[in-house]
Amino acid sequence: MNLQGQEFMDKENDRLARGEMKVRQVTARDKSEWLRMHFALWPHGSLEEHEAEIEGMFVNNAKDAVLVCEREGGGLQGFIEVSIRSYAEGCSTDRVGYLEGWYVDEDARLQGVGRALVEAAERWAISQGCLEMASDTEIENLISQKAHAQLGYEEVERIVCFRKPLPQP
Repeated sequence: MNLQGQEFMDKENDRLARGEMKVRQVTARDKSEWLRMHFALWPHGSLEEHEAEIEGMFVNNAKDAVLVCEREGGGLQGFIEVSIRSYAEGCSTDRVGYLEGWYVDEDARLQGVGRALVEAAERWAISQGCLEMASDTEIENLISQKAHAQLGYEEVERIVCFRKPLPQP
């Protein structure tokens, strides 16, 4: 963990001492819970593909952060993956904190877990020198759009993506 990351975690520990929801950086002991939630958020692909992606996140922790929210009785109830991008739609800076993935277990929704995760991700981005935060969601995911709006995010653009299979020689 770099110095900025350590400073961020020290501040998060201070928040815990004040009794706030326990959001912290993911650790190796969280892999099975993180994998469960990762697959629930993105059900495409095999478990092996998700495991490989999670392993890769542990290697690249200087640029990205994965934060998790603990349940009172043990285990996890949500996670957020945040990165730094050089470009994001609607942003004017070249160092943008980006919410790559955000998930809260169904039984923990509407209890402040999502807000706690996003606010921790924003604090992490600030600690990394970011002045803006961005995110995206699928156009039909109205619940996510509403959650983003409730947290102060404004819609800046809608895109339509295309693909075309190419003939093989």
